[in-house]
Amino acid sequence: MNHSGRLEGKVAIIVGAGQEPGETIGNGRAVSERFAEEGATLLLVDIGQDRADATFHAVKKYGGVASTMTADITNEEDCKRIAATCLERYGRIDILHNNVGKSEGDRKTVDLDVKAWDDIMGLNLRGMFMTCKHVLPAMIKQKAGSIINISSTSSLAARPTLTYKTSKGAINTMTQHIAMENAAFGIRANAILPGFMDTPMAIERRARETGVTREEIRAARDKLVPMGYMGTAWDVANAAVFFASDESKYVTGVLMPVDGGLLIKRG
Repeated sequence: MNHSGRLEGKVAIIVGAGQEPGETIGNGRAVSERFAEEGATLLLVDIGQDRADATFHAVKKYGGVASTMTADITNEEDCKRIAATCLERYGRIDILHNNVGKSEGDRKTVDLDVKAWDDIMGLNLRGMFMTCKHVLPAMIKQKAGSIINISSTSSLAARPTLTYKTSKGAINTMTQHIAMENAAFGIRANAILPGFMDTPMAIERRARETGVTREEIRAARDKLVPMGYMGTAWDVANAAVFFASDESKYVTGVLMPVDGGLLIKRG
């Protein structure tokens, strides 16, 4: 059971609540667990029912209320259904946590397939816009709400590939726009910019694509971070708890790096 209950009485939609198989915990799962631990009621949304179910079983130990649904956020009807389902089951929407993204198929500009651009942009940016669009009316009516979008330090740092960086840069801009546009309604919108994280999405895919061991991938990534080691999904989840809670009630339009000092290397 939760002790401090920083999210007691709040209803949260977590989009991308499941995780890829791997040795470590992913962002969606960690955020779901932390929100549950702090007393939030959860709607766990994922494209895969099995992944949503696995997270549901992980949050049950905190003793709170949670349920699952499947949705493909590249489909606007599904995005409408996320908001409608939350209202139907729980009567309100206090928190929208947008955790869906991908970078597969990304390349440097001259090598990039237009379909790969469309696929990545469709999921990372268009999907996030549509989930925000359909949750906002309920939040405007309530005169309260917190939207948390997962961006990336890639949005502000050099990267070898085009689309992921561009989509995350646009997420930053969109988050600031939504914050400005809805501030008068008591709605806040903030973005978390994770750096090098030890999550299944980061490690397993690179191991698969390069044939390099997970240990070597981890060691190479650790070296790039000023603090000397990668973060974990719990670091992202703790930042998300802050943005979801009333502790950040006067904080909106913020792009918060969770990166062990990665972005200060620009100096």
